[in-house]
Amino acid sequence: MRSLTASDVMWNHIEPIRCGTPLTRVVKALLHNHVTGLPVVDDHRHVLGFVSEQDCIHALLVSNYHCEGEPTVDDVMFREPLTISPEMGMVDLAQNLGAGKPKVYPVVDHGKLVGIVTRSAILAELARAGCGVELPKYASADD
Repeated sequence: MRSLTASDVMWNHIEPIRCGTPLTRVVKALLHNHVTGLPVVDDHRHVLGFVSEQDCIHALLVSNYHCEGEPTVDDVMFREPLTISPEMGMVDLAQNLGAGKPKVYPVVDHGKLVGIVTRSAILAELARAGCGVELPKYASADD
């Protein structure tokens, strides 16, 4: 396997979440994009936080039970997300992703979000390099 980096396997077609976004819209974005979490950014694509399915489940459960109105991403996002650079090597990424959390890394270049790397993208690339596994379209690292 050649020396791949985060920029080789990152997804840059997924729109990040903006501050103030209602949680129901966040959930739709997560489900539509088949990801477990997304970065939260400002208008200049600076990463301010990260929101996961787990964050949404808890907040929506509490909100629905207590009829407290619709929460926003600002209410639940993790405010100190781990980010990586586009130059980070895929072997290091695979080891980090294989060790547990997080399952999605925001990729940041010069302070701005340029994409995300998911466990699925790393898995697809490892499978393609190793065993020639036939992959479904949504799991492709080429997206």
